Amino acid sequence: MTIAWTYLLHAYYRQQKVDYRYFDRTPKRRRFHRTKHGAIRCWELLRCLNFSKCPLDRDTRNNLRFLIGLRDEIEHQMTLNLDNWLSGRYQACAINYNKYVKQIFGSKYGLDQHLTYSLQFIELSRDQVAGVMTEEDVPRRLRAYIAEFDESLTEEEYNSPQYAIRLLFTRKEANRKGQADSVFEFIDPNSEAARELDKQYWFKKEVERPKYLRKDVLDIVHKEGFKIFGPFQHTRLWRKMDAKNPGKGFGTEVRGTWYWYDRWIDEVRKHCEGNVHLDTDVKK
Repeated sequence: MTIAWTYLLHAYYRQQKVDYRYFDRTPKRRRFHRTKHGAIRCWELLRCLNFSKCPLDRDTRNNLRFLIGLRDEIEHQMTLNLDNWLSGRYQACAINYNKYVKQIFGSKYGLDQHLTYSLQFIELSRDQVAGVMTEEDVPRRLRAYIAEFDESLTEEEYNSPQYAIRLLFTRKEANRKGQADSVFEFIDPNSEAARELDKQYWFKKEVERPKYLRKDVLDIVHKEGFKIFGPFQHTRLWRKMDAKNPGKGFGTEVRGTWYWYDRWIDEVRKHCEGNVHLDTDVKK
């Protein structure tokens, strides 16, 4: 996908008459940078994304920057099960690509006319889905990278479907005979069927251990009066305490997103109470 996006943006810049080759200016002419075997070096994907006239929206660029950083962390090492862990971001990347191919070059180049949906070779039973991935299957350096990148985003950016596709599935138990079946059926979120699904989902959530995103943790301590404790202080504290070590029981990772437990909120509260008089420490 990195190569595909690079070629797409090269084609777009060529269309816009933007020179995407690396060169140095000399008094008489441009001197192009070349590879070992003489090919002219062109912009890599990150340089294409950072160009001021990049046609991609903010959330699509965030998705690609995440995947570029992930690639750099992995390099050529095998990391088992990572695809299951981050499938929502891969799916968003593919859908974004199809959108921009059609938007820039025309609908006849769309991939959806050939690939309507993907086939997944995991039956979506409760036990199998629960066993697809555990935090321990992903190396700590990658978990740290994912957490750091996600924390750099706003809530709106993080929840964007252009950054990651997140769907809630429930099995459809009955259908009328004689009709063709579709794998996916979309319903109006304001319909009675959707409200019933919400009830089922939140009933399940209520019996689980409460989980909080970083924003939730900050909202709680801010309401308690510790308004100076922000994202930077939060990151510094969890790193100092190695709080994302699963063995410490402060939180858990679910599908690439870190959630904190009540125990962590207690630690944050204790830290704020112990440092409320130390302005230099709190404001750093």
